[in-house]
Amino acid sequence: MNSLDWTVLIAYFGVMIAIGLWSHKRVDNVSDFFTAGGKMPWWLSGISHHMSGYSAVMFTGYAGIAYLYGVTSFVTWSLPIAIGIGIGAKLFAPRLNRLRSRLHVASPLEYLKNRYDLKTQQALAWSGLLLKIVDVGAKWAAIATLLSVFTGISLHQGILITGVITGIYCTVGGLWADALTELGQFVIQLFAGIAMLVAVMGKLGGFSALWTVWDKLPDGHAEPTAGPYTVTFLLAFLFIKTFEYNGGMWNQAQRYMATSSAREATRSARLSAILWLVWPLVLFFPMWCAPLLVKAQKPDASDSYALMTEQLLPHGLLGLVIVGFFSHTMAMCSSDANAISAVFTRDIAPVLSRAARDWSARAALVAARLSTIAFLALSMAIATQVNSPTFKDIITVVIKWVAGLMGPIAIPFMLGLLKTFRRSGPTAAIVSWAMGLLAFWLVNYPINWNVDGGVPLQYQVSVPLAVSLVLYIAIGFLKPEDTPERDVLLARINGQGDGDGSGLTAASLRVPAQAQAKTPTRTEPGDGATARERGDGDGAGAGDAGSGT
Repeated sequence: MNSLDWTVLIAYFGVMIAIGLWSHKRVDNVSDFFTAGGKMPWWLSGISHHMSGYSAVMFTGYAGIAYLYGVTSFVTWSLPIAIGIGIGAKLFAPRLNRLRSRLHVASPLEYLKNRYDLKTQQALAWSGLLLKIVDVGAKWAAIATLLSVFTGISLHQGILITGVITGIYCTVGGLWADALTELGQFVIQLFAGIAMLVAVMGKLGGFSALWTVWDKLPDGHAEPTAGPYTVTFLLAFLFIKTFEYNGGMWNQAQRYMATSSAREATRSARLSAILWLVWPLVLFFPMWCAPLLVKAQKPDASDSYALMTEQLLPHGLLGLVIVGFFSHTMAMCSSDANAISAVFTRDIAPVLSRAARDWSARAALVAARLSTIAFLALSMAIATQVNSPTFKDIITVVIKWVAGLMGPIAIPFMLGLLKTFRRSGPTAAIVSWAMGLLAFWLVNYPINWNVDGGVPLQYQVSVPLAVSLVLYIAIGFLKPEDTPERDVLLARINGQGDGDGSGLTAASLRVPAQAQAKTPTRTEPGDGATARERGDGDGAGAGDAGSGT
């Protein structure tokens, strides 16, 4: 990098901070901070949803997979994500939006206390929080690795620089800052990705390289599945990502909650699915061609894209591509930080502290910002250890740990939204969660150690989710725990009474009197009124649905 590249990079950091400061005036309470007050346009939500699913791992870990195995990097990663989000556009997006628009919650997990019980809500909240600290730590390590390749600064310095910049804008501006910076990051990545694509095609013979390069690449580079990324892995990954990218890891759920209506949430999801289907092809093509242009120095080839960028791009454009690396990781990390802060301040803190239940609007907003800073600091600390023997390397953390552990956490949260699984209650939720985590440990460690050659990757990541899914459904049939108040909650989440022709009215969706006695209302910090007193615009208060913590 020379002074021109540094100027581009520093200017990018400055713009991100400026957006965060500008967004500050749009944040008056925790609803604004966590869900943009339900005022985010569907197209901004869709772009934000798309961008918050990337990180610099795309340009390190997945670049290595593309270098070694070729097209399978797209077929077994972004393609199943696109399909999964497309499925969730009708199945999950509108229901997640109704958590905010009809139940008036600010955290995706707030509804779980009344859908199951407090114990289940806390189990999912704490386990998801700990997993996200490790996940985001891997993202910081990935971007710091790239920064060290280009600038020579240490891993720890790179983590500190990117973490502090991200912390400033996402703490000040909340979800609005996240979404607006992600829009800017998308535009930057658009130019950077196209610049890299044009540079590679120019080096390999022009536009015709798109179809002539395949005979020159290593054998098997055009195969849809290769190496450990088999058809079984593809199917398992599709199943996992359908849950994860539709809200199973919470930050994507917030994008749907932030739109004005269930219909707008569906449009947001469809836009994100289209972007996942098209845009990664632009990014991956240079990575597939990398074996013809550079020789990777690392065994996993995670440095191949960075080496190719240095070789092909002039200064200035090099800085722009480096900014593109940062944009993806900062988008994902800031969105995760906001989601974790929502879960901590809305779901965990009120259980730990009586004072937290009576926070004023200002105190709640301060707590949201402080918890965001705390999460970022913890994940940065983890990032310094991501290449230790415990974690092995970046791609291991991202693929195996996150994909494997996400299922047991996401199954009760996501399937709990659907009326089909109304019989599955607290027992099904907590047992499926606990046994899924146990299955992950058994498959990845004791069993893996005792199997010649180890357990194949597809089973390491899919068995925990399969165990959770089977137990969640089976226990619901064997020990049904549906109740009148849970039925009302599900009716509202599923849109009954929304003019859908069901014949149901707001009055018919009220909890029976005996159930109301058991169902607490939640007071929004500092507003002096319960959710029941405010109402939700359809004639039935949020307290009637059993929302809140």
